[in-house]
Amino acid sequence: MNQYGRMRTRRLPPEDDVCGWSALLPPPPPPRRLHGAVRADCAVIGAGFTGLAAARRLAELRSDWRIAVVDAWRVGGGASGRNSGFVVDLPHYIPARGVDGNQRLLRLGRAGLAHLREQVRRYAIDCDWTEQGRFHGAAGNEGVRALEAFFAGADALGERYERLAGATLARLIGTTYYCAGGRTPGSAMVQPAALARGLARSLPENVDLFECSPIRAIDTGAEFMLRADGGTLSADKLFVASNGFTPALGLLRDRLFPLVTFASLTRPLTSSEAAALGGEPVWGLVSEVAMGTTLRRLADGRMLLRNTVRYRPSLRVDAELQRRIRALHRRHFTDRFPALEGMDFDYTWGGVMGVSLNGAQFFGELAPNLFVAAGYNGVGMAMGTISGVLLAERAVGAPSALLTDMQALPPPDWIPPAPALGIGIRTTLRYLSKKAAGE
Repeated sequence: MNQYGRMRTRRLPPEDDVCGWSALLPPPPPPRRLHGAVRADCAVIGAGFTGLAAARRLAELRSDWRIAVVDAWRVGGGASGRNSGFVVDLPHYIPARGVDGNQRLLRLGRAGLAHLREQVRRYAIDCDWTEQGRFHGAAGNEGVRALEAFFAGADALGERYERLAGATLARLIGTTYYCAGGRTPGSAMVQPAALARGLARSLPENVDLFECSPIRAIDTGAEFMLRADGGTLSADKLFVASNGFTPALGLLRDRLFPLVTFASLTRPLTSSEAAALGGEPVWGLVSEVAMGTTLRRLADGRMLLRNTVRYRPSLRVDAELQRRIRALHRRHFTDRFPALEGMDFDYTWGGVMGVSLNGAQFFGELAPNLFVAAGYNGVGMAMGTISGVLLAERAVGAPSALLTDMQALPPPDWIPPAPALGIGIRTTLRYLSKKAAGE
């Protein structure tokens, strides 16, 4: 580990309390911060779905070990609580990986979904968990082409789906905006911040959780020493589960980069508005076009819209950018639901995701006793969860068929350094945004 020496955090996750999912929950109890000198057998950086799954599995496999999880934010306040709440079992088909590679992704995604389902049931986690599948919508020619490609991928994998005419989809979701659609049965939908909090509350007794304790530096050598403002955490093994923030820790900077995606959440619909809208009372819809719009209708009557991606190396979203995104979301919402024109949003927020050029994630032992899983390219709830489970199993030498699947996946491609990286990403985002216009 001397090759790393001291790793200094290049950018800390910004303090950002604006997230609709978290705001809808009761205030959590005061955080337990990292104070003084703490010793553990394993340290986990990141209390999202990957980090919590890794800590839980380590504690199960080694009940005599102390596991310490540390996060810069409150549980549910980071990226894991800022997504649109889809636990995806059937991801986009990636032609370059062939049928075998995509079947591996499918098995892994379903294992992640099954793991979360088991925890929700075992610990009675109140997170609005529902497994009614998801809709897929196409508004124009680009959307139809992408939808057909999705269906072709499902056919190649032997997976079920239902084609929906535009008029049929309109009756189900209350808008005639889409000309074609589909429905797949497997995915779950959740309140992601509530799920993350519930997973944290149910951690085994040999796991300690430290929140609001950003790591400033990591010393490597005979052991790992994590340094925060109020204390230190030393451990024999280190698990990095910070996804899009991983490059800010100085790791995988030539493989992954962060993107910020944005979502907005309306006030609850009135009874008359809900009746006029019609359709199913709870549903979720995704676009198969990259950077297309995600929609959800929630059990409490609120509606969510998620689209727009920005490259923000600073990881920060200022008030002006948030204002512009909110206005953009309002326009896109009205386009889809003109009967709800004038509907405002109670919350607009951004969330960081880890992305690679080839859509691959990193999984493995980056250096002796340094285990990393990151770069889920927008499907982090299921894949992040199973990655955490399998990273723990790999660390203790517990082989499985799923671990074989995970280790057979290709690694992320190399990415150039700044400024070439920023130029390339922003150019690509402009191109994809243009293609996704209307979707």
